[in-house]
Amino acid sequence: MRHHLHHIFLLGVKELWSLWRDPMMLFLIVFTFTFAVYSAGKSMPESLYRTAIAIVDEDDSSLSARIFTAFYPPTFTPPARINLSDVDPLMDAGRYTLILVIPPNFERDVLAGRQPALQLNVDATRMSQAFTGSAFAQQIVIGEVNEFVQRERHSDTSAVAVVTRMRFNPTLSNVWFGSLMELVGQITMVSIILTGAALIREREHGTVEHLLVMPVTPTEIMLAKVWAMGLVVILAAALSLNGVVRGLLQVPVEGSLCLFFAGVALHLFATTSMGIFLATLARSMPQFGLLVILIMMPLQMLSGGMTPRESMPLWIQWGMAFSPTTHFTELSQAILYRGAGLPVVWSSLLWLAVIGATLFAFSLSRFRRAIAQMA
Repeated sequence: MRHHLHHIFLLGVKELWSLWRDPMMLFLIVFTFTFAVYSAGKSMPESLYRTAIAIVDEDDSSLSARIFTAFYPPTFTPPARINLSDVDPLMDAGRYTLILVIPPNFERDVLAGRQPALQLNVDATRMSQAFTGSAFAQQIVIGEVNEFVQRERHSDTSAVAVVTRMRFNPTLSNVWFGSLMELVGQITMVSIILTGAALIREREHGTVEHLLVMPVTPTEIMLAKVWAMGLVVILAAALSLNGVVRGLLQVPVEGSLCLFFAGVALHLFATTSMGIFLATLARSMPQFGLLVILIMMPLQMLSGGMTPRESMPLWIQWGMAFSPTTHFTELSQAILYRGAGLPVVWSSLLWLAVIGATLFAFSLSRFRRAIAQMA
């Protein structure tokens, strides 16, 4: 056993040195765990953030002023006051996503009960903000008008009082969701790419033949790639979580980091095995890149990180139950967002261990056949 462990250790060190001499892979690791995580946290396309808005105030009343001040950052930019003649040119130029036109005598007509109409111009080419932004703007205007008519806020009484508690993200910050889920996705993608690229690089450089004449087994070769590339991903993820997510983005992490990285290790056991399997199917790096895209897209989109699994068709939910990304995403959200402990996430850890062992055995069988063909 000591002899096999020594071989696995030395082969893993060789993989680390090969990665160190590959500037493109090093750049990929740095980019994905720094800039990609930071940008994902700062720009969530499905949310409203600094939506550009302008207001044409032809009434110049206390009600119109009240509506004007109801739009504030960070959901909207500070509203710009423009003239009615500037609406079409500014919309054509794409300066604003929303332009609200308040007609003359608006406050007088509201108090008289005439139900005056407001015009909301929406740049529908900005799909990420147009739909949500228009609905939010209408809600703000209607709320301000109703409160103005009632003369004081919350003057109406109700038989039921609904108290809303925002759990796990009290400020509804999109940065919390975007950065952590991007980190989870990058752990999966980079681990697959690194292990697969390591095998293809050896094949292209002719070092596989050197390994075949050495007293090492395919299991030792594969385990060396798994632990070496897994270690790199764990270190990069730890630096990204503490430096970018918790440091630059100021996202709090509620749960145990030790438990989270235990889940990361089990997940990497599955994804690195998957990367080796894909590398045995591809003949070159371009082919491997296409296979990664083909595999990664459904894994990321259907894992529950972007859309809750409960909203997916049942056959997709059952099928994705055998994917490691599903259980890793569930585990990560439970620990990092909700501070869950081992009694909550033990089933996800068990699933990752079973799926990882299955993928490793299947990939090892394929790897042995590929090694035999090279020999």
